[in-house]
Parts: sequence; C-alpha cells; structure tokens
Amino acid sequence: MTGQEGSYLENNKLVVVLGVLVFSFTNYLTRFIVPASACKTVQQKWKWKNVATSLIHSFITGVWAPLLFYQNPEMSNDLIRTFTPSTHALVSFSIGYFIYDAADMVIYHRKRSTYELLVHHTLVIVCFSIAVVYHEYVAYAALSLMVEVNSVFLHARQLFIISGEPKSSPRYKCNALLNVGTFLLFRILTLGWMTRWLTLNRDQIPLAFFTIGSIGLAIIMVMNIILFCRIIVVDFSDVLRIGGSRSSDAQLRDKPLNGSTPASETNVHVSQEHNKKSD
Repeated sequence: MTGQEGSYLENNKLVVVLGVLVFSFTNYLTRFIVPASACKTVQQKWKWKNVATSLIHSFITGVWAPLLFYQNPEMSNDLIRTFTPSTHALVSFSIGYFIYDAADMVIYHRKRSTYELLVHHTLVIVCFSIAVVYHEYVAYAALSLMVEVNSVFLHARQLFIISGEPKSSPRYKCNALLNVGTFLLFRILTLGWMTRWLTLNRDQIPLAFFTIGSIGLAIIMVMNIILFCRIIVVDFSDVLRIGGSRSSDAQLRDKPLNGSTPASETNVHVSQEHNKKSD
C-alpha cells in the first residue's frame, strides 16, 4: 500500500465515523421537534425520531448522488474504476449512516421487522465497504444511492402514519403519488438497471464480488417489490374499494327486489371487510 492509499483509507475511516456521529446527533436533536401526536408511547416516539433521522439522510443523499453523476457523467461509462473524491466521501458517509441506524434499531427496537431491515443494512455496509477499501465499484455504490430520492417520500409517508395524518388529507395524497412515481423510477428501474449492468459486465468482476453483489441485489429487489405492493394496498385501497363497490351496486340493480340485500347494508358489509383487511 502506498502512502497516498494509506492516507486515503484513513480519510475514509474519518468520513465513516463522521457519518455515525452526524446522524447520532441528528437523532438527538429530533427529540425537540417530535409532534404531540407521536408521543403516545415510548416506541412511537422512538419510531418518529428514527424515521425523521433517516429522512435527513435520504434528503442529503438524494441531492448528492444525482448531482455527482450530473457533474461527472464519465462515471456512468465506467462504474468500476472511475470515481471522484466526493463520490468516495458520499459512499463512506452513507456507511456511517447505516451503521448508526442498525445500532439504533438493535438497541431500541428488537422486533421482527427490525431483523428484515438489519439484513438490508448488513448487505449495504458489506458492499459499500468493499468499494471504499478497494477503490473499485465506488460509482456503482453511489448509483445505488439514487434510491434515496424515493426514500424522501417513503420516510415522509412513515412520519404521516406515525403522527396519525389522515389518508384523505391533500398532503398525504400528494406524497403518496410522488412516493409511487419515484419508487418505480428510482428503486425498481434503477435496481433493475444495476442488475442488468452486473450481468453484462460479469467477465470484468471477480467471482467473489459478483456473487456478493448478485445476492445483495436479489434480496433487496425482492424486499422492494414486497414493500411496493404493501404501499399500493394501503395507500390506494380506497380506490380499489370504490371500484369494487361500483361493481356491487351494478349487480344489485340487476337483481329482483324480492329477497335482495339493501344497498346500505351492502356498503356497511364492504366497509367492515375493508377495515378487517386493513387491521
């Protein structure tokens, strides 16, 4: 290892530590802005603070990553070896965030959903660490952070739910539409393109790196598809229910009056079934 590489590695460690400290301090500051509606239980308050901190990371990264590729388009042509110091810093800084977030969940939120996120965080930390240590695939790692554009709206949605924001409110609906649009563009399509790139360039990638990257992408892609389906069902269930209600009303009009179920009772039944599914 040359002196320059050793200095570079030390700087990377400092940036990772800086990321951990910045987001730990950010989490501490969020305690002063937690809304009263999110303070009913200790777990609810913790969840709001955790998601608010994640929102800050998503906003920073969601601006930083696209800006890097806009200013340095040559990275798109060589995702293995071409990168800038700022790109390297972004990936290192994000490692610090994922370390902070994993530790925060392990300490304060040991539940089943936490273990799913810990798998995700572990995969990201391992893949990003390989990039920053070996100075390869840094641009590829930075490209994966494009998903954080969608995470801004995904975390905003979580904050709305934790705070009890009505799904009928204009800002919830607006965020729901932006969330779905950016989810398709910056998560599904981006991860799909990354999978395609990995497959086309497998001859240039060592088997160990290719295996880790392929497994990581596959798991994260499956997790994102499941998450997308959940979002559609929860945020747009009213649209689906209205369609179902109209079909039921049309069938009722075609039935004879004798022995038919009143429309009001049918609507109550549909509403009750919807509530059960939502619970």
